[in-house]
Amino acid sequence: MPTDTSETNSSTHLIHRRELLKLTGAGAAAFGVVSMFNTPQAKAQNMSDEWDKVFPRSESVDHEKVTFKNRYGITLTADLYLPKDRAANRLPAIVVSGPFGAVKEQSSGLYAQTMAERGFVTLAFDPSFTGESGGEPRNVASPDINTEDFMAGVDYLGLHASVDRERIGVIGICGWGGMALNAVAADKRVKAVAASTMYDMTRLMSKGYNDSVTLEQRSQALEQLSHQRWEDAANGTPAYQPPYNELKGGEARFLVDYHDYYMTPRGYHVRAANSGNSWTQTTPLSFMNMPILTYISEISPRPVLFIHGENAHSRYFSETAFAAAAEPKELVIVPGASHTDLYDKVEVIPFDKLTSFFNQHLAA
Repeated sequence: MPTDTSETNSSTHLIHRRELLKLTGAGAAAFGVVSMFNTPQAKAQNMSDEWDKVFPRSESVDHEKVTFKNRYGITLTADLYLPKDRAANRLPAIVVSGPFGAVKEQSSGLYAQTMAERGFVTLAFDPSFTGESGGEPRNVASPDINTEDFMAGVDYLGLHASVDRERIGVIGICGWGGMALNAVAADKRVKAVAASTMYDMTRLMSKGYNDSVTLEQRSQALEQLSHQRWEDAANGTPAYQPPYNELKGGEARFLVDYHDYYMTPRGYHVRAANSGNSWTQTTPLSFMNMPILTYISEISPRPVLFIHGENAHSRYFSETAFAAAAEPKELVIVPGASHTDLYDKVEVIPFDKLTSFFNQHLAA
């Protein structure tokens, strides 16, 4: 998907409100749209034992639903995938999550199952406050707590009988790519990390697409969000953005791509914030003041793999992070690919590269 500079730069100073709404479900609150929608889908979910993924079940992988707690006491629900032909020896393992606003039944589950087919024990989890995981209120994100969620996944895998705890890696997709890098910078137990079609949500929410938000606009957004807290406190419940369900016409190409994944049978899932649900209006608050990629150079000497589509509107996030990371590092640009192509198109996602990367760096 080529980047349309006329659309991206149509306003030099203002982030497109609808763009950030569709992406984060909270961005419109940050940049001038306040509403008091409370979506029924924001209620806590009961754990399902059915195969309810948006991708087919693999016959060469064992699957089970598991739960574990993070450091804040929030119960996370995850899908554990194990190769059927595993031997008695302990295996390398990978924690997987993302995209931002998705659930484990979508892209992260596909990545996890595919890597399990290739010999890894994998864990795809719902982040705190979303999907089948615990936490109230529903559909709120936190750069701190969601970074911790990855580390809690490492806790779980390190205690599993089939896992060699000295051979654990991480894959983060889209907005959870940035969270994965932040987690691995701090968590020295992780031996290698890959970020696929990465977003830096703290940069996006504080500066807008292509860093187009001015200091004055940022200050106005923070003032608006701060006052929204009084509204939420008075009501005893957070306000939610109105759900985004249909295209109105004239959207940028990448927004059409998001809709094509989240709102069609290709990727729709009832529990996903991006599939017709929404984030709390104040979700951007902590993201706007907590840049999560500050310490990614400290991932070194452990390796980092960045994967991004040649035509992705978000490609600059990976390129900037790649420049900030220390060696060993690698940036793979997938020819012709858009941002969402790397969500689920198995013929486009470079699984061979992911496999060789983790085989090399999680070797016994």
